[in-house]
Formats: sequence, C-alpha cells, structure tokens
Amino acid sequence: MDTVRPVNDRRRPGSRVNATATSASTRDPVVARLSTLDRFLPLWIALAMAAGLALGSLIPGFDDALDRLRVGTVSLPIALGLLLMMYPVLARVRYEEIGSLRGERKLMISSLVLNWIVGPLLMFAVAWLFLADQPEYRTGLIVVGLARCIAMVLIWTDLACADREATALLVAINSLFQIAAYSVLGWFYLSGLPSWIGLDTQGFEVSMWEVARTVLIFLGIPLLAGYLTRVVGLRRRGADWYERAFLPRIGPVALYGLLFTIVMLFAIQGDAITDQPFDVVRIAIPLLVYFAAMFALSFLTGVWLGLGYPKTSTLAFTAASNNFELAIAVAIGVWGASSGQALAGVVGPLIEVPVLVALVYVALWLRTRSFPSIPEPVR
Repeated sequence: MDTVRPVNDRRRPGSRVNATATSASTRDPVVARLSTLDRFLPLWIALAMAAGLALGSLIPGFDDALDRLRVGTVSLPIALGLLLMMYPVLARVRYEEIGSLRGERKLMISSLVLNWIVGPLLMFAVAWLFLADQPEYRTGLIVVGLARCIAMVLIWTDLACADREATALLVAINSLFQIAAYSVLGWFYLSGLPSWIGLDTQGFEVSMWEVARTVLIFLGIPLLAGYLTRVVGLRRRGADWYERAFLPRIGPVALYGLLFTIVMLFAIQGDAITDQPFDVVRIAIPLLVYFAAMFALSFLTGVWLGLGYPKTSTLAFTAASNNFELAIAVAIGVWGASSGQALAGVVGPLIEVPVLVALVYVALWLRTRSFPSIPEPVR
C-alpha cells in the first residue's frame, strides 16, 4: 500500500512532479501528491471485494476448495498474500536510526503511551460500545486497535508537513515493539480485562500463544526479511538507490498482496456477507469514531507538551494510524479466513485512505491556528 515517492524526497505540497500532477496540485495539493494506487485505494478494495464475492458465487465449490488449502486455521493462498503485503512496508522502516530517539525523550514517551496504552484501550471501549452484540466483529476491531502504525503512516506525515525523521524513528520503534507486546496485549484485551470487569465475551477468548505464533509468522518473517533487505541494500548500493529506486519498485507489491488477500477472503466469506450486507457499515462506524478521537487526543497532547507543529503532527498520525496488514494476519491466523474477525480487519483499509487524507487537511488547518508563528504550507 505504501506506493508514494520515497520519504526523503523533500518536495513541498504542490511542487512539480509532472504536468498532470502540477495541474492537479493547483486544485488539491494533498490528493495530487498521492500515487494513483493510493489515491483510489478504497475503490481497489471495493473492486477486490466484489471480485471475491463473484468468484465465490459464480464458481460452485470455489470457496470450499479454497478453504481446504490451509494449515490449521491459515489458508495457504491467503498466507502468501499476507506475507507479500507486509514485506515491502517493513523494508521501508529505518531501523538504523532507532538510536537517534534518545534525544527525543518527550516525543518517544508520549508516543509509546498513546500507541500502547491509550490506543488499544480506546478501541476496546468503542468496540464494546458499538458491537457488544457482535463478538466476532468486536474482537476483530480490538485486534485492529492493538496493531499499531508502521510505514504507511509515512505517507500521511509527509503530506501534513510533519517531522519525517521523527516519524521514521517512531515507526521503527513500533515495528519492533509489536513483536514483544502484541501477544500480551491481545490476551489482556480479549480475555483478561473483559473477565476482570465482568463483560460477557460470549465464549470469545484467545490464548496468548495463538496470537504470539501468528505475530511471529506474519510480522516476524517479513520484519526479518525487510531488515536484512535494508541492511544489504544500503551497504551495497547506498541510501539514494535504496530510497529512490528500490523502494518505489517493490512498494506496489504490498497493495497487490492486500487486494489478493481480500479477493480470497471474500470468496470464502461470500455467503455470510451477502446474508448481512450492512455489517460492513456497523464495523466502519466505530473505526471512524476511533480515528477522530485518537487523532484529536494525540494532537492536543503534542500542543500541551510544546512539541511544535512538525512533531505534534507526527505524534498525532503515528498514534491514530493502525497496521491493518498485521490485524488481518492475526485475525486469519487465529480465527480463520471465514471468521467475522477477518472481515472486521478488512474493513479497516477500506476507510483508511479517505479518513486519513481528511485528517491531513485537519492537521494543515490546525497548523496555522494552533501554531500561528508557522507560515502556511506552499500550495
């Protein structure tokens, strides 16, 4: 999904990329800077959903045959798609710069608190508030809330004129932290906390090992591959080639992997989805509430801490964004491709682009009002 230009390309909003983009940027400098693939991501996802439903309904037995190609709860074709969509994103993370965050203690601590305490707790609350009667969808949303931002957030912070270097460092921290924290938090929010406060989980509990195993496979493998790719690429060809030539070349693979995974999921889930067509809307509403609340809280935190606009915007977007690739992988790995949890994970990227593009406009608007000494971005 991460298909825009490399983040170290420091052109400002509306700068000349080509004749078409220049014309478009006059009308809309934010949307014009998105690649065609990213700009129409909701459309591609909707078409992939439709294609999956068509395959499942037009080819008799296709969904059953596809579901049989699995090991445990994981469909092998879907596993391939999941690994493909995770690898390019993790190859973009700047692991070598993690040590630089020692001088950004205030930003790092506030980011860790917002990402790993406030964010999961907020998603837990909205999931139970809006989907108390739908345990599978509710569980899927909580899984999304636990999957914190990785490299896709570089797009939004770049468009919002945030601190690119700080964003890259926070992405690296989150990518590594998820390996250790995700399974523990998964058990806590899906099993431990509901039972402690007396919520009826309707039998939907999960073991820490089930989540840890899935995270190790679908985050650990591509994380190791992405890290080794970056180390070898930088050492042999240099940062300029890696950022400007190699990453743009492999970037679209993440989107292709996502779309392939969605086609397979909806081919398997076709009957359940067509029987309850408004379920997607029910899942989308708490996600919208979560995005808005998390962004507002994080932005206000940055203002309160006096971080300045670039780092405040970085803090807000890294806290409000989620790693839907990992959430989909965990939902499929633990509950299977035909589960409601997997459907809830797929709804996330369907609304991610329009919501976060809207939040880019909000951030740029707040820039001139909350930080009046900073001039407006060049259009």
